[in-house]
Amino acid sequence: MKLLNGAELASYIKERQAKQVRALRQADGTAPKLAIVVTVDHPAINIYMRMKSRYGDDVLIDVDIHKIDQAEAVATIEQLNNDPSVHGIIVQLPLADPSQTQEIVDLVAPEKDVDALGVNAVFEPATPLAIMWLLAGYNINLPGKNIALVGRGRLVGAPLERLMQASGLEPTVIDSQTKNTSEILQDADIVITATGKPGLIKESDIKYGAVVVDAGVAGEQGKTVGDLDEAIYQRDDLTITPKKGGVGPLTICALFDNVIRAARDTVTRP
Repeated sequence: MKLLNGAELASYIKERQAKQVRALRQADGTAPKLAIVVTVDHPAINIYMRMKSRYGDDVLIDVDIHKIDQAEAVATIEQLNNDPSVHGIIVQLPLADPSQTQEIVDLVAPEKDVDALGVNAVFEPATPLAIMWLLAGYNINLPGKNIALVGRGRLVGAPLERLMQASGLEPTVIDSQTKNTSEILQDADIVITATGKPGLIKESDIKYGAVVVDAGVAGEQGKTVGDLDEAIYQRDDLTITPKKGGVGPLTICALFDNVIRAARDTVTRP
């Protein structure tokens, strides 16, 4: 078994980002800043906030967290949109009232929408970008391969399909309406899954020597798990993301890469 170790790649990317931010601060007088709008007080969300804050510290990007009632979201986002010192804005999901999700994320100015959740987003969503970086970092050749994408969600599956199509690739997408899921998977050289359904992909679904990327995230018995059945990790013929440290570390890298781009754009924008 060969592991696709995202954590290893992330350390190199973090180093590069710190140099880029240092250059922005020293040469251009620009201090990149990320603002995170949070409407829910939950232990898991608080962990995500701490992770992003620590990462920001490591790459010299200021991270401001705005814990508010959802009723204040419109005014808060408007103020952040108009604040020239803020380069990226994240609306941390889930919201207290999820029914307003699209309405609220669409309020973020496109040039600051570093999570790429709004309908007019100009950046690429972080997780699809992270998956592409992971495959490129381990020299996984995609052209000419049978690629199966499991899940067509708005955060991972759908934007990843667009990213791949823009690169001339033709992935086969599996969703809840797909009838011949097992046959598609068994023919795939590369399987990328992001459904959040624990154990969805079985050992018998994966062909010999395949590349398997698990970007699914779900909670099970108090632990965070992916989409792959445990038996898949017993095989030594696969190139596969580890249970921890695969796509996740690169996702936060990709998010902060968008923040750096947004800050750099303010320097070059007339």
